[in-house]
Amino acid sequence: MSENGEEKLIAMARQIAKNLGHNENMADDILQIFSNFDGRFREKLSEKLSDGDPRTLEQILKSLDRQISQYVTADHPIWSDAADAAAFLDAVDELVDAVRDWTPMASEKAVAACLDRADDLLQQSMFRLETEFRTLIERGGESFDLTHFQNGEATANYSFGSEEEDEDDDGGELIGGEQQIPVAHPITDYDYIIDPLPSGTINDLQEIAKRMVVAGYGKDCSHVYSSCRREFLEESLSRLGLQKLSMEEVQKTPWADLEDEIDRWNKAANVALRILFPSERRLCDRVFLGFSSAADLSFMEVCRGSTSQLLNFADAVAIGSRAPEKLFKVLDVFETLRDLMPEFEAVFSDQYCLFLRNEANTIWKHLGEAIRGIFTELENLIRRDPAKVPVPGGGLHPITRYVMNYLRAACRSRQSLEQVFEEGMAPRSGNDYRRLDDRSMNSSSLSVQIEWIMNLLESNLESKSKIYRDPALCSVFMMNNGRYIVQKVQDNELGSLLGDDWIRKHTAKVRLFQVNYQRSSWNKVLGALKQDHSAVGSNGASRAMKEKLKLFNMYFDEIWKAQSTWVIFDEQLREEMKISLVKNLSLPYQSFLGRFQNLPDIGRHEKHIKYSVEDLEARIYELFQGRVGSTGARK
Repeated sequence: MSENGEEKLIAMARQIAKNLGHNENMADDILQIFSNFDGRFREKLSEKLSDGDPRTLEQILKSLDRQISQYVTADHPIWSDAADAAAFLDAVDELVDAVRDWTPMASEKAVAACLDRADDLLQQSMFRLETEFRTLIERGGESFDLTHFQNGEATANYSFGSEEEDEDDDGGELIGGEQQIPVAHPITDYDYIIDPLPSGTINDLQEIAKRMVVAGYGKDCSHVYSSCRREFLEESLSRLGLQKLSMEEVQKTPWADLEDEIDRWNKAANVALRILFPSERRLCDRVFLGFSSAADLSFMEVCRGSTSQLLNFADAVAIGSRAPEKLFKVLDVFETLRDLMPEFEAVFSDQYCLFLRNEANTIWKHLGEAIRGIFTELENLIRRDPAKVPVPGGGLHPITRYVMNYLRAACRSRQSLEQVFEEGMAPRSGNDYRRLDDRSMNSSSLSVQIEWIMNLLESNLESKSKIYRDPALCSVFMMNNGRYIVQKVQDNELGSLLGDDWIRKHTAKVRLFQVNYQRSSWNKVLGALKQDHSAVGSNGASRAMKEKLKLFNMYFDEIWKAQSTWVIFDEQLREEMKISLVKNLSLPYQSFLGRFQNLPDIGRHEKHIKYSVEDLEARIYELFQGRVGSTGARK
């Protein structure tokens, strides 16, 4: 259209509008025809007709009111018809433009009155858009099966079935010639995003969100969006088996039940942070395309409840009892949260979600404090273990078995424990370090912690050994427990932490206990076999040797009777001890018998020989077999 032609047509429109000004309906119709004629013409016409005349705005509002009201009052969803949806959005756009264009002249009374009417009409439009927005989300969500995630053409069920349910399943079986839906398998690959709403629905939501944000109703749009999507997330976590438990309920739950709940929490947390939340982030960014602040606010509102549910559970576990047996499940929660921290940083990267990132980091630190507290309680348990009742036969003490198996299992999570103690272990006092060697002072915090516990255990065992009145039994007790400790330390992470020097040192201690045992128990037996050079003449020598043999038999019988109930739990150690005793006793005894049998009138002395060398060795091999099942069995 040429400029001259355009001017003539505008002049004609002005005259028509002026002449028809007394007929409101006809004026509205003419203006509507012109406004729909050409977009450029509509802009020109608006400029030429307005000239600040409130009557022009009034005519525009009347026309828009007629258009918008038919949609606002409709008893069926507008978005059920694409043409209706497009027409309604166009009318809303015109209304927003009119309010924007005329707002600078709001100081004029007539214009202000028109703008008030425009605001009312805009509010009605926004309410209807909000309703349509909610309906689209709810209907779109109905098309998404909560038991499946879409990954391209593949479908992966994210319900967590038991291994027993799955072990005979090959992905689906044929029934009546048709393949059935596969049994659910646990998630192992989190590297995909789901689309919980159809693409067409997302585009429609995007168009509505754009109008609401531009019109100043962005928070209302975010609120309705988040309320709908929040329900989806909460139901997803419920499908994953996670119960909504308050912190008080978590702390009151029996530990056996809570262990199962922790397993479910670990799975739900991984699915939430690696799949559900990133998918919601992507959906928010698509719906609120071009409006990052609205997208960030909506995402925070969607995920806040579910995230708080996950974090509150972890915090309740952290502030619970510090009983040593809870270490391994607390470690599970600690490691899961630690491994998910990059996901927290990535998915909650905006300013609205800053408090969620900080909360996750704080609770992760609480879990570290809980783990350190559990080790402190283990120390207290060792200190408090009573030393009043001796273990029969000097066998393996329950506290030794408990502590060593506990530490061995704990050190399978060495990396996590190193992190816990490096980041939060406070320096011990000088008294605490008295029994730690120089190597420990330069070792990792976990190494120091473990060696400190080993020292406590050793001190506790030394106190317990003093209950035995027989020094030989005291040595057997320490030998048994020392041998067990060394065996549990070797060839695993525990030994790596304590080091080869520690192992050699404590292996030497076990050998020293063996020497002490033989000295305190069998030296007097050997002493009875030593030759007495003070005896004069054959009769004196004969009497002396008969007395020595009598003492030997008495001492041997006493020791054998006592030690037949003693225990050496380790088979190899037991055999080494017997071989050593045979070696130390057999040759001196054989030599003694040889001298004794060379005495005159040997026939009269044969009755004093109670044991042959073979009998002696056989008796020795009967030692250390007492109550193995109850006191010395190794586990």
